[in-house]
Amino acid sequence: MTARAPGLLLLVRRSLRQHLLSTIVTAVSVALATGLTMAVFAIRDQAYVAFTGGRTGFDAVLGARGSQLQLVLNAVFHLETSPGNVPWSLYEAIKADPGVALAIPYAVGDSYEGYRIVGTTPERFSAVESATGRGLAMEAGRVFTPEADEAVVGSVVARRLGLRVGDEFAPAHGLVAEASAPHDDHCRVVGIMAPTNSPSDRVIWIPIDGVFRMSGHVLRGTGRPYRAVEGEPIPDEHREVSAVMLTLADPQAGFFLSQRINGQGKVATLAWPIGRVVAELFDRIGWITQVLALVAYLVVAVAAGSVLASIYNTMNERRREFAILRALGARRAVVSLVIVLEAATITALGVIGGGVVYLGILAVARAVIRAQTGVVLDVLAWHPALWMTPVALLALGALAGLVPAWKAYRTDVADHLSPTS
Repeated sequence: MTARAPGLLLLVRRSLRQHLLSTIVTAVSVALATGLTMAVFAIRDQAYVAFTGGRTGFDAVLGARGSQLQLVLNAVFHLETSPGNVPWSLYEAIKADPGVALAIPYAVGDSYEGYRIVGTTPERFSAVESATGRGLAMEAGRVFTPEADEAVVGSVVARRLGLRVGDEFAPAHGLVAEASAPHDDHCRVVGIMAPTNSPSDRVIWIPIDGVFRMSGHVLRGTGRPYRAVEGEPIPDEHREVSAVMLTLADPQAGFFLSQRINGQGKVATLAWPIGRVVAELFDRIGWITQVLALVAYLVVAVAAGSVLASIYNTMNERRREFAILRALGARRAVVSLVIVLEAATITALGVIGGGVVYLGILAVARAVIRAQTGVVLDVLAWHPALWMTPVALLALGALAGLVPAWKAYRTDVADHLSPTS
C-alpha cells in the first residue's frame, strides 16, 4: 500500500484539478461551517467567562431597592438605566461596616456624546485594581481633584472623541446623546486612563461633588428637593448616590450583608456576588446560544452534504476512468479509497480555510462587544471546539465519500470499456 500512496495522491490531485470549480465551492462551504461552528462555541464561553468571572475590582454593588441584575449592568458594565438613588447616610454606614474593605460611591445620570459620566471619588483610581490586575494607571495627566470641575477620560472615549488633557467639554443630562439637554457647566480633562480592557474604558469620570453641583440637578437625600448653592457646602443629609461599589473583607461578609440588606431591609439592594448575578442574565438568554448552536450544526450537515453531492455528481463521467484503473490491475478497494481520499482532501482544505473564517468572525465579535460593553475577548484563546470541530468535519467528509466510493466499487469493467458506438 505504501508503494501505491504516491499514485493515489496523484489521482486525487488530478481529480480535484479537473473539477476545480466544484472543489473550490465545496471547500468554501466546509470552511464556513468550520469557522461558524468554532466561533459560536468559543464566543459563547468566552463571553460567559468575561462577564461572570472577569476582574471588575469589586465584589458587590449596593443600590436602590429593585433588580440586582439591573444594578450590576448599570454600575459595573455601565449599561441599562439606574434603578434609583440611596441616601448618603447608607453609603457612610456600609463604608464603616467591618466586613467592607472598600466602598466607592457612584453618581450617574449624565453623558457626553453618548458616553456615560460617572461621579466618584479619587479612590476609584488609587485603591481599585483593573481587569489586568494592575492599578488604574493614567496614560496621560493625573486623577481629578475632588472639588474641581475636572475629568478623567477612559481610553476608548478619549480615542473615539479625540479628547486630550486640557480639553473642555459640556456634560449633558441623560444617557442618550440625541435626547439629552446640555448643562451650563464645563469640565476640563486632566487625565486619560491607560487601557484596562474593561467597561471603565468607556466612561468619563468626574468628582462626585461635581455631579451634585451640576446645573439642573436636584438632590433628594431627605426626600425634599435640594439644589446646591455655589460656594456653600452640601449637607450630607441631602446627598445621595446611585450605587456603592464594594470590596469585601471576606466572602462570609457578603453573605451576612446580603441577609441584612436583601432579606431584612426594604431600602436598598445588595448585588452579591457580581458574577452570580450576571450569570442569571446568561441563563435567561441561553436559548439564543442554543439556537445558534443548532444553526451551526445544520450548516455542518449542509457542508457534509455538499461534499457528497460534489463527488457523487461526477461519478457518471468518471466510470470509464475507474474501469480503466480496474483493467490496469487496480483493486476495487483501491478505487474506492481514491474517492474517500478525495472527499477527505476537500474537507481538509475547507477546515484549513475554516481557521481563517473563525479568526475573522471572532475579530468582528470582539470589536462589537468591546464597543458596546468594554469587555474584550481574546481572539487567540484556546477552546476545545477548535480541535473537535475540524476532527468531526474531517470524519463527516470521509463518511460522505463512502456513498460515491461504493458506487465506484461496483463499477463493472466490461460494461464501461466496451465501445460506445
